[in-house]
Amino acid sequence: QHPDRDGQFRYINEQAKAHQVAGDPVISVDTKKKEIVGPYRNGGREWRPAGDPVRVSTHDFPDKDLGKAVPYGIYDLAADTGWVSVGTDHDTAAFAAESIRRWWKGRGRHDYPQARRLLITADAGGSNGYRTRAWKTELAALALETGLNITVCHFPPGTSKWNRIEHRLFSHITMNWRGRPLTSHDVIVQSIAATTTRTGLSVHAELDTSAYETGIRISHKQMEALPLDRHEWHGDWNYTLRPEAYPQVNDTPDPFDQPSPDLAWLCHPALTGLPPHEWDTLITTLTTLHDAQRETHLDQRRGHRPRVKGDGTTGRRPVLTLADRLLATLLHYRLGLPQVVIARLFTVTPETINRRLKDIRQLLQSAEHTIQPTEPQLTTLDDLYDFARTAKITLPAEIKSAS
Repeated sequence: QHPDRDGQFRYINEQAKAHQVAGDPVISVDTKKKEIVGPYRNGGREWRPAGDPVRVSTHDFPDKDLGKAVPYGIYDLAADTGWVSVGTDHDTAAFAAESIRRWWKGRGRHDYPQARRLLITADAGGSNGYRTRAWKTELAALALETGLNITVCHFPPGTSKWNRIEHRLFSHITMNWRGRPLTSHDVIVQSIAATTTRTGLSVHAELDTSAYETGIRISHKQMEALPLDRHEWHGDWNYTLRPEAYPQVNDTPDPFDQPSPDLAWLCHPALTGLPPHEWDTLITTLTTLHDAQRETHLDQRRGHRPRVKGDGTTGRRPVLTLADRLLATLLHYRLGLPQVVIARLFTVTPETINRRLKDIRQLLQSAEHTIQPTEPQLTTLDDLYDFARTAKITLPAEIKSAS
């Protein structure tokens, strides 16, 4: 359990009360469990004539034509109404934001004509997770489009079942369609829309057949340009998107054989132990080896089937360039800087640093290059900055740290 778990629950409750008193909408959002579409067994019991059960398939492999259904729900706490977009593609941040957009245009703006704010309570992970940059970017566009200040409060990790939508909407949907095969997307939409409760719950459901691309990355520059205000209490879980236009950032990927601009100062020979010409030679060698290593990994993942060539525009952007990875490796093995500290310096997770160190170590072995430890060995970022100042290295005006 997170030590601030109870504190976050209280903060969400305070925010919800403040918005409702002011007449602003409060919605709970989440993606319901994905369902395979077709004549498959569905848990639960349904009254049928004796000896006449519904015939279903003996397996539950997804049909390649029907695929899956991705229900994304919005539950309005004050109105006790639900809105569910049933997607046919991927559960992405763009799909989540589009579902909220459809709710606002179809229901929210009519129920709350004077609203100036919107509060969204969401889980900590998934397409609307607090670490998902695309989620914040999509909400910034929605805030600009609607003119609303959109506040998001995330439940602490491991507490998703406390989200109101789980027991106010999704549980009733599950009970309503239990025991009946979900043979088509239309059946799923109709079953959701027919969900009611004794206390007055009503649900609108519609099909979303749009395609949502996966693997979209949002850069540091794009994040910094967003009109996003983090709250004083757990700014990672609680933040507000202002309805303001933000500048379009040139997001051309950094050259793979060059360090990211904010890490270029680490290329100084005092830190790498390599004069400029030796650094260039090593990077060139590692680039060639890396391309061969990557092609081998892709070949294994394809099951050694031929590669389908495309236009080269698809695929995820690398979080760290090859030069960044080499710098991280030199900082760790040459200067002794711990991986956790390097992760803070490079604004990535320790797991990412661990994987990249392993990759670069293999490439260095192939290139027959050995890293010799040197003195002094560093343990903190302050040690690194002091070492750099002693070597007369110009540090960036603003040193970034992970937050």
